[in-house]
Amino acid sequence: MVQHESKPSGAAGSLSPGLPGDISFPLEIRLHGRGGQGGVTCAKLIAAIYARMGLHVQTFGDYGAERSGAPVRAFTRVNRVAIRNRNKVYRPDHLLVLDAALLGPQVLDGVAPGAVILLNSAEDVETCVGQFAAYRFGIIDATGIAREHGIGTSTVVIINTTLVGAYARLLGLPLEVLEDVYTRMGLSEDLPAAREAYEKVKIRQPDLAAVGPSPGGDPDDLPAVKPQTEHSEDIPPQLKTGDWSTQLPGYEDYVAPCNHACPAGNDVVGFIQALKTAGADAAARVLLETQALPSVCGRVCPAPCMHECNRNQMDGAVNIRSLERWISDHSGLALPAQKTDREHSVAVVGGGPAGLSAAYQLARRGHQVTIFEKAEKLGGVLRYGIPVYRLPEEALERDLKRILALGVRCECEHPVDRDEMERLYHKFDAVIVSKGFSDAYTLAAAGEQLDGIDQGLDFLARSRRGGATLSGDVVVIGGGNTAIDCARSAVRSGADSVKLVYRRSREEMPAITEEIEDALREGVQLLALRQPVAFRGVGRVAGIVLAEVELGEPDADGRRKPMVTERTHEMTCSRVLLALGQGNETELLPESWQLRDGRVWSAEGPVDIWFAGDCSTADGTVTHAIGNGRLAALEVLAALDGVESAVKRPDRGSVVAPAQIRFSHFPILAPHQDRHKVLESYRNSFEEVNLGLSGQEEAERCFSCGRCTQCDTCLVYCPEGIIYRTEEGYRIDEEYCKGCGICVAECPRRAMDLNDKSAEA
Repeated sequence: MVQHESKPSGAAGSLSPGLPGDISFPLEIRLHGRGGQGGVTCAKLIAAIYARMGLHVQTFGDYGAERSGAPVRAFTRVNRVAIRNRNKVYRPDHLLVLDAALLGPQVLDGVAPGAVILLNSAEDVETCVGQFAAYRFGIIDATGIAREHGIGTSTVVIINTTLVGAYARLLGLPLEVLEDVYTRMGLSEDLPAAREAYEKVKIRQPDLAAVGPSPGGDPDDLPAVKPQTEHSEDIPPQLKTGDWSTQLPGYEDYVAPCNHACPAGNDVVGFIQALKTAGADAAARVLLETQALPSVCGRVCPAPCMHECNRNQMDGAVNIRSLERWISDHSGLALPAQKTDREHSVAVVGGGPAGLSAAYQLARRGHQVTIFEKAEKLGGVLRYGIPVYRLPEEALERDLKRILALGVRCECEHPVDRDEMERLYHKFDAVIVSKGFSDAYTLAAAGEQLDGIDQGLDFLARSRRGGATLSGDVVVIGGGNTAIDCARSAVRSGADSVKLVYRRSREEMPAITEEIEDALREGVQLLALRQPVAFRGVGRVAGIVLAEVELGEPDADGRRKPMVTERTHEMTCSRVLLALGQGNETELLPESWQLRDGRVWSAEGPVDIWFAGDCSTADGTVTHAIGNGRLAALEVLAALDGVESAVKRPDRGSVVAPAQIRFSHFPILAPHQDRHKVLESYRNSFEEVNLGLSGQEEAERCFSCGRCTQCDTCLVYCPEGIIYRTEEGYRIDEEYCKGCGICVAECPRRAMDLNDKSAEA
């Protein structure tokens, strides 16, 4: 506590226009404000005015390691004789409140009826009659006046000099004394605001007939003020400073960017934190709530979660995809089917990732599900479109076994046409169509009918069955994951050379970055900014004509539009694989029916048929299909049960941004990389190349954005020591929390926020 005292200057140096007759001495003044408002300086200004009038004064502030906005107090004493009292002011004759939100029993404590109160507020004086009837009361919008005069900044308005003008009028102090003090203290620029407050302050005299007990209690009941040397505790004891605050910190769950970006809807932070604290089975229990195919996604997902990971801004993204794989490879956990009071029967057309995901979610909730698959086995693109060196048979079968164990029935080699669709529609409560894409695209270039030009998906299906032997020079056309799979499989199938032709740059290839790098390492040559315009050969392809491409303005998906030039060259080849994408047709529906937002509608209204996966969204990744299949299942159940759909995407504004992470709290840790099997030759070898992580240590790198990990940072940094550990987490003692916000500012992962008390009420 720092104190400042002033002795009266001599008669020649002081102004002594008469003091108001109703001021008695000793005079004690207490001021309540917030850090940044200039409250302590306000108390000093008042002391300076009385000192210029020939009186003894004392002034000091009562504040510690508070930050801007935290409540502070200041005290001023005035007397005709030297002041020897060094205590704080407990029975103020004058009370100044710089922030109306601070008003409460603690602020009014010790203020006797008839005392002077000055309040900074934009309210009208009449609205405060009841509360302050027993006091000589003044009210002034000092904040508004100071803001108009540009005192302070747009966010932190300094009101001390303005409020003193209102105080001078309330006490009847001469304006010329105030002007003299401001001039001497270099505050002349603030005089216009002080004069305006002097003129505009609204004053009500006390209604002594209505005087009752003081809101703070009878001052005579307070203990006697001790000399400073005898103080062992403050008076009054155990001051409940929580009344000073307008905001209260609280623990919140915000959305991590990885969670927001996950197409499958996985709780990424949840399963990684469970892995850190409780092991693979605990992590699998979280993951399997949303993910039907963790062994699959842990290998083939393009991992948009990793692109959004806040750790990218520090030392590299958390290897989320491989952590998912590690969990699935090290846990045999399966979630049991739940019981339901209202069982439904649902047909799922298509046994690919979307259909399997939908079936899993429905069966887990206790419903009867039958999958109708046209192929010999379940899996769709997982079994027939992704090479075994990326997705081994045993990994796929592990996920399928978990799904079928829930009671899901499947009828393979069962194609569904329009007639069969109508039968299923009448037999089951609902139908989910997840048949994937339709026919693959072609180039429509001259010579495309030549032998040796095949669709890449057909080649990949033959390759999975072991019947895709190649030789000579192979050209793959495309830039997505299917194109990369074709190129790497062509290397393994015996091709002498493999070239990948893509019409945009490498940076704009939609394939997984790691897969592109693996392809280049295995010997695939990338020819970017090239567009096939014709094929050469007699009966069988022998060459390809490539035109150079220039990139123009971005198209609808944000990528720069390829502009084919007339500059061409010819390249020899013996086989061409097309990986250009697929169409998306709804040929299973009657012509009068339409697909709207994933559900089928007839002229009469909605029909209990939903589409899921690529045939609905055309997203084109396994992970998107899994996520969309899950959402379709939830939409079906909501419609059949007649309840509102629970499918809601989180608001982007609730996602934790990099700027909200305290990077200095975390050590620099390089990402743990996947292990790779290095072969002397990739020809004729379809062994799995990526072996994943060697352990679960990568989980330690997760920031846990937006979710408390009980790291104790808030507890340690709380300046008041009023945060406590409990079995559930932490408790904040609201009676003593001043709302300073230090705990929120120091939280390393945005798991806390300040909430307005009035909003909570």
